[in-house]
Amino acid sequence: MAGGIVPRLQITARSLKLGAGIIMMQNTFSSSADVFAWLSGFINLERGQTSKSFRPERMELLSALAGHPEKSAPVIHVAGSKGKGSVTGMIAAMLGKWGKKTARYTSPHVTEYRERVTLDGGFFEESCYIAAGEELRETLRVLPESGEKAASLFDPAFPQGEEPSFFELLTLYFFLCARRAGCDAMVVETGMGGRLDATNIVDPLASVITSIELEHTEYLGNTIAAIAGEKAGIVKPRRPLVLMEQSPEALEIFRKAAADKGAPLSYFPEAAYIDDIRVDRNKTAFVLGFREREPFSGPLDLAVSIPGEIQAKNAGLAVLAVKTAFPAISREALQEGLRGFTLPARFERLTDSPPLIIDGAHTPQSTEYCVKTFTSLYGEGGLLIFGCAAKKDARAMARILAPHFSRVIITRPGTFKAGDPETVYRAFREFKDGDSLVYIADHEEAVRKLLALQQEAGLPALGTGSFYLAANIRIALRNEAEL
Repeated sequence: MAGGIVPRLQITARSLKLGAGIIMMQNTFSSSADVFAWLSGFINLERGQTSKSFRPERMELLSALAGHPEKSAPVIHVAGSKGKGSVTGMIAAMLGKWGKKTARYTSPHVTEYRERVTLDGGFFEESCYIAAGEELRETLRVLPESGEKAASLFDPAFPQGEEPSFFELLTLYFFLCARRAGCDAMVVETGMGGRLDATNIVDPLASVITSIELEHTEYLGNTIAAIAGEKAGIVKPRRPLVLMEQSPEALEIFRKAAADKGAPLSYFPEAAYIDDIRVDRNKTAFVLGFREREPFSGPLDLAVSIPGEIQAKNAGLAVLAVKTAFPAISREALQEGLRGFTLPARFERLTDSPPLIIDGAHTPQSTEYCVKTFTSLYGEGGLLIFGCAAKKDARAMARILAPHFSRVIITRPGTFKAGDPETVYRAFREFKDGDSLVYIADHEEAVRKLLALQQEAGLPALGTGSFYLAANIRIALRNEAEL
């Protein structure tokens, strides 16, 4: 159903099945780590989905039982194939500099789960994480203990009840943290798709959609139009839609969705422009102007502290979005928020001599942006370590990456997501000969090999293909430093 909000709930509290972890763990949480460990005991959406994984009516019920914490502060909702994490973070950073106490929800994390549930560019107080965890657990205890009362609020039970998913509970947990902290605003990134995503219970001040490309085709469809249709599900009646530049087929879908919902559309190429992009190793500077109505005295000189032309485009979209949702935001808040913004594994430099960069690029388009930035700043012929999840377009990424590196190491992205490194190795073998390509299945051993090669040759290195690989490179580097 378009929009992902089901008007007539068909799942009741009584019909939901709960994992043993909810009943068995009775001790009070003592840390945020305890809360996240408990949450991880539920079905883990990020390991794989089934037909029962995407149930917006189940999320609606859970939220209702918790008193609708998603309504506790104004929301900006962000979807898209690439750049949505950066755009979400940039919006939150600008609102924070404007004095708004702003909660941010993104995924995946790189080092720890708290990165997904943040406040004003940092973490919530530990006491807030703990109290929100207790509140979530108490909410879930209503399901087995007071099912009749809860069920009476909703329509007849779904015949085959399911356990709440990890992502649904993490999403609800975020809203509980934000409500408990008394936030002024929330910026919420979708997990996958949009129409059936657990985050799509919000009624946002504005919906934001970044660029679209083929991704998660087994769930979202195997055409750009189908994927755009899923993303368009976050468009709400009479709520503005702020849209990054799109392919013609995607743009047609979004224009129709906005028209059908009576949603004012701000399409970036028609509403604003970016000029004079300057990228160096520490930042991306650019000029942002507005075509329809200049909200300031003239174009904005802006800079974001992540290298890459794509980050100028992400930042431009973020400014248009935050200005749409909060028209009174100041020029200074926009400038200062972007200038201080960082995000793990978005062209992040871990070392300087020689430089080691990690980037979570895992699609052909994002890989192309990544390698263009890397070679423009550090030259050709560096080192590459690459690992991607199964079902990614490894051959397309190999074709883009392989010619630019003197040595390439192929490995698994980690243990969290399934990989198919043998297939990835064969894909790179089409474009790389001889000893310049090596396959090391164990990602920890592969990272150690990369670091040894880098010290020996003094060459810049890039680790990409997966956020999980980026995280493992960061961990390995920290472990090396502690030896």
